[in-house]
Amino acid sequence: MRSREEEFFLDTFRPAAVVKIASGVDPAGRLTFWDYDVVFAGDRGAAHFYTIPHHRTTARPRGFNGIPGSQPFATGAWRAPGNNTNSFARESQIDLMAVAAGMDPVEFRLKNLDDPRMIRVLKTAAERFGWKPAAGPSKRGLGVVCGFDAGTWVALIAEVAVDPATGHVQVKRVVCAQDMGLVINPEGATIQIEGCVTMGLGYALSEEIHFKGGEVLDLNFNRYEIPRFSWVPKIESVLIEANDQPPQGGGEPAIVAMGAVIANAIHDATGARLYRMPMTPARVKAALAKK
Repeated sequence: MRSREEEFFLDTFRPAAVVKIASGVDPAGRLTFWDYDVVFAGDRGAAHFYTIPHHRTTARPRGFNGIPGSQPFATGAWRAPGNNTNSFARESQIDLMAVAAGMDPVEFRLKNLDDPRMIRVLKTAAERFGWKPAAGPSKRGLGVVCGFDAGTWVALIAEVAVDPATGHVQVKRVVCAQDMGLVINPEGATIQIEGCVTMGLGYALSEEIHFKGGEVLDLNFNRYEIPRFSWVPKIESVLIEANDQPPQGGGEPAIVAMGAVIANAIHDATGARLYRMPMTPARVKAALAKK
């Protein structure tokens, strides 16, 4: 029989990663350059899908396992390996550019996209949500992101409420539009989206391993908090009809964007920008104090 501590480390954790981005936008709201550098998360999801004339993406190393011995526990695959980190960084930066341009975040993305399938999922998500254009931060607590994984285009819009006294973030509603080509099992695909949204709450808001020197401090669920049923927002899934396209993955695409959509919604609600996950109450309060 294994102890809980032993069970905790039978599998691997996603590696800690650092992403640095430099980007620019012109007076018309068009992205002009993009220099993206990621260490440890790998290249899955690192490449952008926006229309940017001057761009460079560097992933070091290309895999998601980092450098052996760099962390005091095993790292490896986590649902959509690396893409959750890269999508968090990319879509947070895109939101920063939208704010700098004084533009609505949906309008800004559409202006800088020429991929018809990505445009379609974004417009579909906005329509389903009932999106009303406004430059951020609008104080509404709304976030928007685009993502791509396993051959599937995805767009998420979320609504959050932030308690400034405690830093607690409540995700109230998530709309997800997904183009995965021919959908073989619509009910199964919908359940996968709902699972992605629910599981994504954990990496975005609470799941974190602390260590001091070589000693790991989180050895049970009293410290390592995973999402509870009480956290689950209203989830609305839209599967784009693309029956002329081959079927693609549906088990991971929606999760890649959960961190970014919550971060963008927090910024829209409060004006505070979170650059690190998980976005715990302490980190939210610290960000609020700096704005």
